[in-house]
Amino acid sequence: MVSETPLAGMLWKGGHVKLLLVLLGLEAHLTISCPVNCVCYPSPMTVSCQAHNFAAIPEGIPENSERIFLQNNQITMLLRGHFAPSLVTLWIYSNNITFIDPATFEGFELLEELDLGDNRYLRALAAETFQGLSRLHALHLHKCGLSSLPTGIFSGLHNLQYLYLQDNHIEFLQDDIFVDLVNLSHLFLHGNKLWSLHQNTFRGLINLDRLLIHQNQLQWVHRRAFHDLKRLTTLYLFNNSLSELHGECLAHLSALSFLRLNGNPWECDCKARSLWDWLRRFRGSSSNVICESPDGMQGKNLKDLKAEDFRDCSGSESLHQIKTHTFSTADRMAHKDHHSHHSSKEKGKGKDLDHVLPNIEPAAPPASRPGYRKPGKNCTSHKSRNNISKPASLGPRKSMHDLPDYVPDYKHKLSFDMIPTVNPKRKAKCTRRTPIGSPSGVQQAAGNGSSSLKTSLLAFLLVLAAIIR
Repeated sequence: MVSETPLAGMLWKGGHVKLLLVLLGLEAHLTISCPVNCVCYPSPMTVSCQAHNFAAIPEGIPENSERIFLQNNQITMLLRGHFAPSLVTLWIYSNNITFIDPATFEGFELLEELDLGDNRYLRALAAETFQGLSRLHALHLHKCGLSSLPTGIFSGLHNLQYLYLQDNHIEFLQDDIFVDLVNLSHLFLHGNKLWSLHQNTFRGLINLDRLLIHQNQLQWVHRRAFHDLKRLTTLYLFNNSLSELHGECLAHLSALSFLRLNGNPWECDCKARSLWDWLRRFRGSSSNVICESPDGMQGKNLKDLKAEDFRDCSGSESLHQIKTHTFSTADRMAHKDHHSHHSSKEKGKGKDLDHVLPNIEPAAPPASRPGYRKPGKNCTSHKSRNNISKPASLGPRKSMHDLPDYVPDYKHKLSFDMIPTVNPKRKAKCTRRTPIGSPSGVQQAAGNGSSSLKTSLLAFLLVLAAIIR
């Protein structure tokens, strides 16, 4: 008979019941730290409590939680102490939040993604709500009923790359509201009530790739509104109230590849000449620009007009007359004495502002700001710049004219891949710089000169021979 080990004896004598209780105890210990009606996963600690009609933040969320999902509940407020600073990702969209304590996220230096979207009764945020979130790279504030943004609300968010502000009620953006967002690549502002864009509205967005401002109430855009957007590839301005847009506005956008201007009441008179001039030189993809007035131009596409259509506009400014050089921030500091300070929020002064040269106190040069990443040469293709691949399920790429207006599906998380991406024509070849070697340069110049001299001498002899004969 085989001798019985102590463990075998325990199991044989009912010890397996004790072992089962121990295991159950361990399991109970694991579930104690997870809120009721939620599911928790370790490594990284994840708490999933979505769609349970919670009216408040559930109790029992582990302090070491890194990912918390609370979307599709009935939560009404966020207070300090609801979450711990170990948080990396928080989804709390589609709730009924009306108030966020400014100290809710104080000290959350690890937070990378914060989704507060679709909380329609939020309506207002304190300026310090997001202060200190130095690692935040995605901030969702769409469909929050916001009518304004307080000064400094985005201060210090140097790593933010995606900012969703669409489908609110924002009427005005003050100067330098985005000045600290030196690494922002996507800015969604469509579906608001913006009526104007000023000179320094987008100052500091030196790495912005996509700017969506369609479906607003834009009537006026300052000529230098886009002066810092050297890396912008996609600009949507369709379905606004623009009757004119000066060519200088777009002349600053050296990397632009996709432009949508349709759905505006364009006046194709002499004021449209600079835009027409810019469009005929633009080598990217653009929508039609259908004229609404004057009567003789109604229904025509501005892009199809000829120079003869502007023959009576000899005094109007065309693109080749525009000074397209954009001052850097450092240049503005050196030239600030040449301009007078001007700021206005009155809608009635809209078009008159175009004749004023406003000057806002210059911001610090981008290279001196915390979190600044020096942009590389803009010699990459559109595809490699965005690093966002289009799913094969979307089928072959279409031309801009075949694509419907971009309307994102807000029932799900927004997808950047829904934005049309057509391969544009290259604006100019980006060739490598080759070192200039003095000997080879001298030899090449000498060779060219010698060849030219021989040709001239031969021609002279032939002419002389013909004369003698």
